[in-house]
Amino acid sequence: MEGTAAWVKVDTDGLEVGRVTTVVAAGRALCLTRTADGYGCLDNHCPHQGGPLGDGQLADGYLICPWHAYEYDPMTGTPPPGFKDAATAYPTELRADGLYVELPVQEDRVSLMDQMVDVLCDWGLDTVFGMVGHSNLGLADALRKAEEDGRITYVGIRHEGAAAFAASGFAKVAGKPAACLTIAGPGATNLLTGLWDAKVDRVPIVALTGQVKSQVLGPGTFQEVDLASAFSAVAEWSQTVHHPGNATELAALAMKHAIVQRDVAHLIFPDEVQELPGVDDPTPRPMPGRVASTEVAPPERELQQAVDLLTGAQKPVIICGNGARAYGEQILAFAERIDAPIITTFKAKGLVPDDHPLACGVLGRSGIPVASIHMGRSDCLLVLGASFSEHTGIATYVPTIQVDFDRMMLGKFHPVHVPLWGEIGRTLALLGEQVPPADRPDQRRSIETQWARWRGEKEARSVLTDGRGRMHPAHVFRVMSELMPEDAVIAVDVGNNTYSFGRYFETKRGQTVVMSGYLGSIGFGFPAGMGAWAATRGTGRKVVSLSGDGGFGQYLAEFTTAVRHSMPITHVLLNNSELGKISKEQVGALRPVWQTQLVNPDFAAYARLCGGHGFRVEHPDDVAPALEAALAVTDGPSLVEVITSARDV
Repeated sequence: MEGTAAWVKVDTDGLEVGRVTTVVAAGRALCLTRTADGYGCLDNHCPHQGGPLGDGQLADGYLICPWHAYEYDPMTGTPPPGFKDAATAYPTELRADGLYVELPVQEDRVSLMDQMVDVLCDWGLDTVFGMVGHSNLGLADALRKAEEDGRITYVGIRHEGAAAFAASGFAKVAGKPAACLTIAGPGATNLLTGLWDAKVDRVPIVALTGQVKSQVLGPGTFQEVDLASAFSAVAEWSQTVHHPGNATELAALAMKHAIVQRDVAHLIFPDEVQELPGVDDPTPRPMPGRVASTEVAPPERELQQAVDLLTGAQKPVIICGNGARAYGEQILAFAERIDAPIITTFKAKGLVPDDHPLACGVLGRSGIPVASIHMGRSDCLLVLGASFSEHTGIATYVPTIQVDFDRMMLGKFHPVHVPLWGEIGRTLALLGEQVPPADRPDQRRSIETQWARWRGEKEARSVLTDGRGRMHPAHVFRVMSELMPEDAVIAVDVGNNTYSFGRYFETKRGQTVVMSGYLGSIGFGFPAGMGAWAATRGTGRKVVSLSGDGGFGQYLAEFTTAVRHSMPITHVLLNNSELGKISKEQVGALRPVWQTQLVNPDFAAYARLCGGHGFRVEHPDDVAPALEAALAVTDGPSLVEVITSARDV
């Protein structure tokens, strides 16, 4: 709604006769012209299709729209004879101190997008990764206001795929949703890989995508993609905002679906909806009363079966999957009570520290013999929040108690002796009350013996080099194990570097490891590190990301994003000039090694060119000094490029 008019001074910026420019005044974009008759001012939006008149030109006495060559008098906005479209003109007045334009005073009113962002923030959204563009400008402006109010942190990225990976990494660390913002069409479809990563790893994420105007949706306009269909497989819930009446409820439902279902929620914003004013007296959409507690206890009968099985076991072993990550302290307490070894899946690496006397490390293809030996010798497995994936190889021949909050995961691939449906923390508390304490010194001695053997093997591998004299990754991870801060968050990528991390890096209490688990998407590491930074900002925790040269190359431009936002992330890059994991797979399949060699820049120099800190290491003795220097950087990102062999064993 517009009231009275007011004269507003505008900056002509030395506009010459015969030229056109765009200026912004009083919240409006204006097309400013200068002819021999003086200054003219029109609304910047062409009445035909909204083209930017300020990008046009003057010819034959008319202002020519740059999009479709519609013509308007630069002073009055009237078209040539025979045409009806007229541009809105505003009076101008040249005064002693500059040019003034008379503009209608606009009422300062909350927009519909402001109200939707309010609801998202009220439900706990405080971080958005994204890219502002032509089909999300209204929503982006509401996010801008929320950022100015200190309610969100907005991270502008270079590629939308990185936004989704960063949001997934954020959720894996924080346990709550972040959002990713894109335009319509290709911007939105670029999110899909990162959204799939979040979906299959069961973490909450909200996708906010612009869309072309509803009136042109269907026939095939520029950047038109049926986003509801494109996202139908990955999004647990997807809705288009059409009407003001239920818009804020859709914002609440998006957050609820993401949080409760631990999945992808998706909101689509057509262009015209983003320009709507807010509704009067919007209905409150509070989170309290709409999300129930997750502390669900298992059924009494199955609980008693589990108690009996654990009580009667001589060599019980606890296996923890990623679903148990939030319960590390409770798991340690219960393990110590019954004196049981603890094994983790690769996705759960770091859930228990490797220096704990009951810790056996990672099981499976990315794991170590300490874990597999003790699983094989056990007479009862207590499996917490694990999926029994082929990669991990949890034994099916040992009597098993499986605990999971997701009922579908219980006995998903084969029967288990006791499928226990309940929240892991609540279930462990009940088991701790009923399973008697035990003392198993033989188990602890066995763990100590197997660790000594494995550490000896690691040390032997750490001094190996390949035919080109490049160091073995085992040396890099031995040094990293020693130097990583005890509260570090470590985001890892995919490839031989990650397998080596699983085998050779030893975690400490308080460290958190995040990875692209079930999707296993190369390129995840550095964007996830940005998400981890956002999730831990203000806590003082150090964020370290890890990749090979192949993985970092996928999103290396995001290093400039980290520079821009002064993210003190340390990225460790194992450079073997090869997609080493693929080469290994080709050899294993008795095929020639083909198309896995890479041509790389000097990544350390690249980091410095971007405005960060870069360290290049070619000799084993230089790994520790470079890593120490990089970890000490606080004014932005640092990168340690280590030239390594392609071996991971």
